[in-house]
Amino acid sequence: MIDEKIRYDGEAPIYPYNEEDTSARNRHVTGERDVFGNEENHQIKYKTLSWQLVAVLMIAEIVSNGMLSLPSSGGVVGLVPNVILIVFLGIFGTFTAYLLVQFKLNHPEVHNMGDAGYILFGVVGREVLSAGTVIFAVFATGGQLLAGQIALGVLSDSKLCLMLYTGIFAIPTLIFSFPRTLDGLSWLCIPSVLSILIAGIVGMIGAGINPLEGRTTSLFLQPTFVNAFVSVTNPVFAYAGHFMFFILISEMRNPRDAMKAAYTLQGFATAYYTVFAIVTHWYLGDGVVSPSFSSLPTVWAKAAYGIAIPNFLIAGSLYAHTAAKLIFLRLFRNSNHLHSHTIVGWGTWTILILIMNAASFVLAVGVPIFSYLIGIAASLFASWYTYGIAGAFWIHDSYHLSGQGSWAWRRKPVMFVLSVLTFVAGGFICVAGTYVIVKLIIDAYDSGSVPPPFQC
Repeated sequence: MIDEKIRYDGEAPIYPYNEEDTSARNRHVTGERDVFGNEENHQIKYKTLSWQLVAVLMIAEIVSNGMLSLPSSGGVVGLVPNVILIVFLGIFGTFTAYLLVQFKLNHPEVHNMGDAGYILFGVVGREVLSAGTVIFAVFATGGQLLAGQIALGVLSDSKLCLMLYTGIFAIPTLIFSFPRTLDGLSWLCIPSVLSILIAGIVGMIGAGINPLEGRTTSLFLQPTFVNAFVSVTNPVFAYAGHFMFFILISEMRNPRDAMKAAYTLQGFATAYYTVFAIVTHWYLGDGVVSPSFSSLPTVWAKAAYGIAIPNFLIAGSLYAHTAAKLIFLRLFRNSNHLHSHTIVGWGTWTILILIMNAASFVLAVGVPIFSYLIGIAASLFASWYTYGIAGAFWIHDSYHLSGQGSWAWRRKPVMFVLSVLTFVAGGFICVAGTYVIVKLIIDAYDSGSVPPPFQC
């Protein structure tokens, strides 16, 4: 029997919880124990991260090769609209991060988007959002492998087969994704963040010293809807990392500090993206390509790509780790294999890590339109994880945890409207983004520009 009386502990309402009750009614209450429980006497401890290290993990994961497409967006819509969009999405992402963090505090048993989906939509929600998380993480790992392929190709003047570059890059990505806890990856993320920061600075200096002759840098442009929305998806997906927030917060010593990490991430990302997009687009003009480092003179391109490699590696490792961690928790939550050095636990973890990295590699080298598929995966899942579903979280919790039902929405009309608009925005990005990417795939096949699979 679930007690209907609400008890408050600090900011987050806590309800008595019956783990054996899987009814729809019980999905709307919060668990007394968090994902990993009391780890005092366990061999493997997960809840070790400070908010500072979580901020570093967030930056290493989100601020990566996605930013290299931002200047090219300015070449489609114009410098001013591109900057406005980057800043707006940074603010929007901060708002949705707040909603995600509050939902996690209200539901400490939530480890990933699949767990959150169960609370909102039951078994179907859990399976769909879990599958989406794994799929997107695998595709994102493959995206980092392609970034590494490009970097190694530039550094070696493309003397080797592109598929071989991807394989070379996949090996350290696999190794770095192997630690069972995020704490084991967090210290690697410090040089990762430094590498992408310095690489961006080197890229901006290279562009400033070597501006493209005869360039045109337009403040405003009037593209077609498809071209415009493709350029819009670049900054949208550059912020697309919120799907990892629940997993990161679950391994914090004090989850109530999570917003400090989120504020650090969004402040850094928004400021850095804005400056990088303005400077690079201004000096390289509307014709700047994606990734933008490839528009630099050879020496500067090699320097920027070479410095950025650690970030590409660690970001890919984080994504592969995330995909494996979701399934691992699904298999062994509340079991001895989660917190102990057992053969079954380590054997399963090893297999999962190998599968996630192998799938990313095969997709990256074997699917000619893989870069387009990354866009589709981002449209289908990242649009919801980073933006849309956060609105549903607030609507759900304000209804079920307040004890006031729909009256809670009327008491906070601004938050209710913002949450509804957030959900609608996620739906629009999902539908429109998928449409334009599919159209680009059709156009690529019609023009004969799609190469064969496993091409060297």
